[in-house]
Amino acid sequence: MSDRNKGIVLLLISALGFSLMGAFVKLSGDLPTAQKAFFRNIVAAAITLGFVLHHKERLFGKKENQKLLLSRSALGAVGIVLNFYAIDHLVLSDAEMLNKLSPFILIIFSAIFLKETTRRFQVIAVLIAFIGALFIIQPEFSVAVFPYIIGVLGAVFAAGAYTLLRVLGNKEKHYTVVFYFSFFTTVVLLPFTVVFYEPMSLQQWILLLLAGACATVGQFGVTLAYKFAPASEISIFFYSTVVYSALLSIVLFGQIPTILSVIGYVIIFGASFYMFLKNNRMDKREVG
Repeated sequence: MSDRNKGIVLLLISALGFSLMGAFVKLSGDLPTAQKAFFRNIVAAAITLGFVLHHKERLFGKKENQKLLLSRSALGAVGIVLNFYAIDHLVLSDAEMLNKLSPFILIIFSAIFLKETTRRFQVIAVLIAFIGALFIIQPEFSVAVFPYIIGVLGAVFAAGAYTLLRVLGNKEKHYTVVFYFSFFTTVVLLPFTVVFYEPMSLQQWILLLLAGACATVGQFGVTLAYKFAPASEISIFFYSTVVYSALLSIVLFGQIPTILSVIGYVIIFGASFYMFLKNNRMDKREVG
């Protein structure tokens, strides 16, 4: 199997991991969002701790990277809580697609904060993705739009975390970064979980532990995928999350996305596919 195909397979596995995480979070029922996010992260922290210790790496990274690691973790923690709120209050595939706006928001943040050159096709893709989001949100001046706004904000905070990951680059091992983030989020959410704790049945415990395990599979899958192949070549396959989530929505929750939502999915996927083709063409030119 070529490195590119290995990357694609890993991304498809990662997307399935994140989709199942969303489904397990939704299936766990009426529990505080902070409590759900806490259990998702404590499982991820426990699993990644094993990797860090096995490879004899520093648990909390190098001293000079602390500000970056802390900032990335803080933005990621807020992003996860907002994403979990959206998962609880929206059709699963709607929540997933709004979360997938983060690569487009990353383009804007990279231009503003990292002074990266933004190409015309990237600006076009961002505008198209925003139009797609409007189809999913179907904005009305009512309370019903609130979870959609939270979903978009979750993508904004995720994009902020990814921007700092780009600055961090290869300065830290990926499992150290994942452990730091998971541990930080667990510690931050612990007081909220204690204060607002709702007793859980055995089934809810199992579902949230499975959500944490699936999230860890998703996290490692996406990290390893980009080690085998550049993001510009394979990132499009990560949108399979929305297909998985739409199927899980129908099978597990009897929730069928509206026609306008499906149009929104197609528009955002189209924007991503357009960017994917343009990036590939640019890469070939540079190699040539």
